[in-house]
Amino acid sequence: MWWKKKHDDEPSAQKPERPTATTVIPHRNAFLLMGLAGLVIALFGIAAMKEIFASIFLALVLVICVHPVRRGLERRGVSRGLSTFVVLLTVVLLLGGFVFLLVISFAQFATLLPDYLPEFQTWASSIESWLSSLGVGQKQINAMMGSFNPADIVSAIGGFVSGLLGGAAGFVSFAVILLTMLMLITFDSSYVPTVVAGIGRKRPEVATGLVRFAGGVRRYMVATTGLGVAQGIVNWIALALLGIPGAALWGMLSFLCSFIPNIGYFIALIPPLVFGALVGGWPMVVAVIVVYGLINAVIQSVIQPRIVGNAVSLSQSLTFASVLVWAVILGPMGAILAVPLTLLVRMLLVDSNPATAWVLPALGEVDDAKREMSELDAEAKVARMQRREEKKLEHAASRVKADDEPTGE
Repeated sequence: MWWKKKHDDEPSAQKPERPTATTVIPHRNAFLLMGLAGLVIALFGIAAMKEIFASIFLALVLVICVHPVRRGLERRGVSRGLSTFVVLLTVVLLLGGFVFLLVISFAQFATLLPDYLPEFQTWASSIESWLSSLGVGQKQINAMMGSFNPADIVSAIGGFVSGLLGGAAGFVSFAVILLTMLMLITFDSSYVPTVVAGIGRKRPEVATGLVRFAGGVRRYMVATTGLGVAQGIVNWIALALLGIPGAALWGMLSFLCSFIPNIGYFIALIPPLVFGALVGGWPMVVAVIVVYGLINAVIQSVIQPRIVGNAVSLSQSLTFASVLVWAVILGPMGAILAVPLTLLVRMLLVDSNPATAWVLPALGEVDDAKREMSELDAEAKVARMQRREEKKLEHAASRVKADDEPTGE
């Protein structure tokens, strides 16, 4: 037919594409659901072997943190073998010092609690009297206070610490895997620059993501460690001046909890509050809250964001959610390694795939958004000033017009 012939004579670029019987149209929501299902399965698998996964990832993070030591030694002509030995020795010393301080802290806590057992009992009696004055029956008071027995708490903590110090068989597998992986990853790290360069020639996005992940983890861990040490020392001095028992212990706890974003401060605050209430009552509790609030507000809200900068590029809400999720999956070690683990997930799903780069601002890369907001704020400010000037001119014109009008007299 003439209309069919006319349609066939059109250039192919102008012909609309029509799906055929063999055309497959991708369904984005289906792919999204499949990806979420795979993520859930992977997380359940990680949770099933959390001790192994946590020890391997911790070894990787430690080697990443000390990798600049190897790089500096090799630049000065030190052999790869000697550089590997120095890196391994550095990691082992850092890890050993950390474990030593942790064990000493638990031991001091176990010896500190029995000394204040009478104060705990007096505190519990005062709480019972206060509840009774509010009209709460003795039966309800016994039910509420039955789970709070200071002697049982001290005994349980002492048994835990003595088991940790005396019977370390439960940590043997974790320690063996961690030390083995530290040695193997340290040996393999000598090939990392060459391997990453080879990946970059074929998959530049993947290589960029790997380099960015390692740099972000290193800057975050180093900055968090330095600020945690400063925070612990300042808290120690402040609590010692206030007369809080175990000030050095709570300073150490503050350092350990600095690796837990957002909620670590509240965890470190509880023991000083309890012992402050035992020795000084409510005035001491208020003093501890004010001192801790000032110290941690300055360090975590002012200094830390400027030092860390864009090392992680994760929003505060995502960081807090990652702490909760990884703590459920891996336990306490997951809370400590939440940010590096989240950076690993982002590297695998986003940084190494240019097609998903659009989601980066939602994850925390808001530099462009900040610049755009600054420009919009500047434009809005100029517009407000123009409106004020226009109103002033209109007001002045109306006054002149009113003065020029005859009074009618």
